[in-house]
Amino acid sequence: MHLLSGGRLRMPRHIYYPDAADGEWFAMPVSCALFRHTQGNALFDTGCHPNAAIDGETRWGNHARYSEPIFNPEDAVISQLAATGLIADHIDLVICSHLHYDHCGCNVFFTRATVICHAKELEAAQASDAIPMGYLREDWDTEQTIQAIHGEHDVFGDGRLTLIPLPGHTPGSIGAHAVLDRSGAFLLASDAAPVEASLRQRYAPSNTVDVDQYLTSLNVIAQHERDGATLLFGHDDAQWRQLRTGVDGYD
Repeated sequence: MHLLSGGRLRMPRHIYYPDAADGEWFAMPVSCALFRHTQGNALFDTGCHPNAAIDGETRWGNHARYSEPIFNPEDAVISQLAATGLIADHIDLVICSHLHYDHCGCNVFFTRATVICHAKELEAAQASDAIPMGYLREDWDTEQTIQAIHGEHDVFGDGRLTLIPLPGHTPGSIGAHAVLDRSGAFLLASDAAPVEASLRQRYAPSNTVDVDQYLTSLNVIAQHERDGATLLFGHDDAQWRQLRTGVDGYD
């Protein structure tokens, strides 16, 4: 497992930390994860499109006003992949935790890959209110084959990488449970638990579409931690700075 940069954003702090003062902003990472398996290479989330770093408002419209890109184009995952010795054509599967623009922005580059997402997420991205809800068609509808899943999904059929429904942030948010030989189990929570404080204090960020589902998903995440999994939060800057990223992967 290689943890790769998918960009970096500046956002109002109160979205993820409800006690934050009005007008306070914070910087947060956008993370992606590459899984190298004997059956193929899978990328969990593809982060932001590199063009967002050049002109966020042209790429994302009004969304760029409260999720300001503060990264360089080379910080997008399509460039970061080179650190692992791979190129876009080496990716067999793109797994989307959900279909917001900062999580599937580089899907378009992985033309050989099958895209996996939850069926409810695909439905939300196709709804009439999709754009204001953060679904931009040029990011998620990129002509690859889409495999829509419903419940838990064992990606390679051997328990090494299992996708788990974690709805709440969006209707079809999913996490990834990975089991590595030496480093053990990890649960990649994405925006089902974007920052550690949300889990520890059991609150839903303000960009949650269903609070009850979100809090239930936090319970699922906490159970995986009790079972021994290391939790990886979707946008927690303090955790990101302590992780091995890029070429320094986890075995």
